Amino acid sequence: QVQLVESGGGLVQAGGSLRLSCVASGRTLSTYTMAWFRQAPGKEREFVAGIIYSSRTTFYADSVKGRFTISRDNAKNTVYVQMNSLKPEDTAVYYCAADRIVSREVNAYGYWGQGTQVTVSS
Repeated sequence: QVQLVESGGGLVQAGGSLRLSCVASGRTLSTYTMAWFRQAPGKEREFVAGIIYSSRTTFYADSVKGRFTISRDNAKNTVYVQMNSLKPEDTAVYYCAADRIVSREVNAYGYWGQGTQVTVSS
């Protein structure tokens, strides 16, 4: 079992920045992919960014490429997403996910956090 706890959400003006954190516990993450997804009201959950824990290989949705950066801290068992140049359309609940698969698909991930709200005002 893997437990995931997100933090760092909040209200920010367009153009601003936030950093979300996801602390993982319960298993060693060396064989896992960690990912961030988001879900806006009335929309389906969508992939944002992922990192293969062992290799630090990262991959992003086109909508956030160049603005968001995913990273990890082994010592803290934590994955981050640094979000810069935020836009109102980035407003959503952001979820951390983990599993032993490299994927952008929601259904590929079996472990999820509770989510953290990000609101970007115009």
